[in-house]
Amino acid sequence: MSSIFTKIIKGEIPCYKITENDNFIAFLDVNPNAKGHTLCIPKQEIDKIFDIEDDLYIGLMQFSKKIAVALEKTVPCKRIGMAVIGLEVPHAHVHLIPLNEMDEMRFQKKVSMTKEEFEELSKKIQANL
Repeated sequence: MSSIFTKIIKGEIPCYKITENDNFIAFLDVNPNAKGHTLCIPKQEIDKIFDIEDDLYIGLMQFSKKIAVALEKTVPCKRIGMAVIGLEVPHAHVHLIPLNEMDEMRFQKKVSMTKEEFEELSKKIQANL
């Protein structure tokens, strides 16, 4: 079930990494709904979020919370939204999206960022972890 996320985890495809540990990795979405849109994924290849064993699932939520707190300190927003859609990549993942309006959660409106803006933002979020 190798996906683009597996290639990112293995370092075969570059990403704007925020942080990682033995079980999870967080990186900026390259097609973001809003500035700071981040993906948190388990390193283990699991297609559906509810197929994750309980301990790993709880760990993913704790990891995502840590990233969300850093995001909120970094990107001006009203709150951090969380979504689990899972249709676009067959690898369980959590979307964390800084929100100022509901359209930012609809996965229809996208923002453009340069490579430099992605790199600068990932460093700023890292500094707030």
